Amino acid sequence: MTSAMSKACSQGFRKLLIGSTAVGSAFTLFGCGGTTTFSGAGASFPAPIYQRWFQDLSSKGLRVNYQSVGSGAGVRQFISRTVDFAASDVPMKPEELAKVPQGVVQIPMTAGAIAVAYNNPGCDLKLSQNQLVGIFQGKITNYGQLGCAAKPIKVVVRADGSGTTANFTAHLAAIDPTWKQQIGSAKSVKWPVGVAAKGNEGVAAQLKQVEGGLGYVEAAFVKPPLQAAALTNASGKIVKPTAESEKEALASIDLGSDLVGSNPNPSAGYPIVTFSWIMLYKTGNGPNVEALKKVFEHTLSDPAQAIAVDLGFIPLPTSVLEQGRAALSTIQP
Repeated sequence: MTSAMSKACSQGFRKLLIGSTAVGSAFTLFGCGGTTTFSGAGASFPAPIYQRWFQDLSSKGLRVNYQSVGSGAGVRQFISRTVDFAASDVPMKPEELAKVPQGVVQIPMTAGAIAVAYNNPGCDLKLSQNQLVGIFQGKITNYGQLGCAAKPIKVVVRADGSGTTANFTAHLAAIDPTWKQQIGSAKSVKWPVGVAAKGNEGVAAQLKQVEGGLGYVEAAFVKPPLQAAALTNASGKIVKPTAESEKEALASIDLGSDLVGSNPNPSAGYPIVTFSWIMLYKTGNGPNVEALKKVFEHTLSDPAQAIAVDLGFIPLPTSVLEQGRAALSTIQP
């Protein structure tokens, strides 16, 4: 049993209190008698859709506490068992899984695109792969080098350990050998250029404040005055992040039997897409495990997935949903 579930009802799960309490981006799930609290932490990438799903659960008598602290911090909290579930935009590594004796079930919950967002009205960015890498290497420093009116590019990157960073740098490493050798891909890297902000929320907020700003965020965070650049995929096609182009690229990812696959440079559709995972303990969930299952049965339901597009995400393919539901059924008390 996790520390977050230490007040579990002695007679097990019977019912959940109705209502929803929100403070910022946090929501709380109480079990029978109002004595059990389920909590989760992790990726900021899927935070908008998680917040919507967890708000919707209030009408079903469920409350969920999710803290958008970044994939790295979420996995660390999960390993230390201070939360009941974690969220990450990259699967846990074997060395991380080895630190969880209860076992881990990793389930894709949503998917989306990582956009190159910029704040420069009147500029329509269409970036080649070399240009994209050049910006984040600090070699391209002015919009005039990209076909727009001259203006300094002010790069913004992530300050925290981030699955968004891991997926974005995986793409840069896949399209440029020098990036792969000198900088690599990880939740945190030593950026050659840029100021840092915390979370997708922080990067988007910083970009909105700085004219000429350019950074990478989950596509759902690209809102006026920000725009999303068109990027070049592996087949040489320049593509904007749209529901159609993101879905096309997502179809190229083979998750495999363990549901943890990826494709850092697809040849079809928009070139930076990723699944986002929920991590659950396979055992040690306590007597309220059925309540925990109900939360994620909802997020994996067809009605919940149907709202993804309106929030800037990609609904999971039917085959992935079926695999996810089967995996969810395996978690135990």
